[in-house]
Amino acid sequence: MPPETDPPDRAAAFEAERGRLTGLAYRMLGSMTDAEDVVQDAWLRWDGATRQDISKPGAYLSRIVTRLCLDRLKQARHRREVYVGPWLPEPVLSDPAAAGEPDLMVEKDISYALMLALERLSPLERAAFILYDIFDMPFGEIATVLGRGEQACRQLASRARAHIRKSRPRFKVPPDEADSVAAAFFAASKSGDLNALGRLLAENAELHSDGGGRKLAALNVIYGARKVARFYAGLARKPAYRPPLWSRRMRINGLPANLTIEADGSRQVTLVELDGSTVVSVYLVCNPDKIEPLWRQLGEPGAG
Repeated sequence: MPPETDPPDRAAAFEAERGRLTGLAYRMLGSMTDAEDVVQDAWLRWDGATRQDISKPGAYLSRIVTRLCLDRLKQARHRREVYVGPWLPEPVLSDPAAAGEPDLMVEKDISYALMLALERLSPLERAAFILYDIFDMPFGEIATVLGRGEQACRQLASRARAHIRKSRPRFKVPPDEADSVAAAFFAASKSGDLNALGRLLAENAELHSDGGGRKLAALNVIYGARKVARFYAGLARKPAYRPPLWSRRMRINGLPANLTIEADGSRQVTLVELDGSTVVSVYLVCNPDKIEPLWRQLGEPGAG
């Protein structure tokens, strides 16, 4: 079979795949910074490949990126075990109107519910699910990528799918309605309005706050609508509390989100996951290492 690309066209062929590869690596690793590093490593291997290796650029590059991610996941597991407080994925812009971005296949799910569910899978389950369910790769090719039999890969994806199905919201809500509920929640959380928060939060609501030991944040996930509401009411009632200096609404990881610069100059991102018309999960990211790439991309106040 003749190759689909010749060496002089390698750069263009790679760039045509970059967005897809970055989306694959991000879902595997939960970090856009690490994903971009992996894609760069893939480019070095691609640039040095022989013509016989690149008869199918997409399949070849997917195999390289997946294997590089599997290697990195071994290191990431250890880092997550010693991480201070809850770990959350690096937030990724999914609002095309806000700034230019690579095609990460954001029309596919990159919600925090999915990303955290992926964290609970084995690396091979994670890879099989992402390659088949999100990137539509045939199991024959997945078997080559993972070095497992085709039937084994089917079983890996099936187990992953069963775990992930449990974590997805049961009821989808139209974007306009979701934005309206989110706006009401952001206003209520800012004011500490217990009654409004009680109406907006699902009974089993959760609050995940990721400071990574760099910024003050709850060291454990807060469970239950009452405790989440009291958390925000307590913040609003602190004598030293002052409202954010700046805020902007947009969609991050496919979810309604609020970016803020707090009174002390620190930056944070708050995302909300809805099930129907109630908030089931709140994700508060204030770890500077995770926020800085997003802030630079947006060119917002205080971007480094």
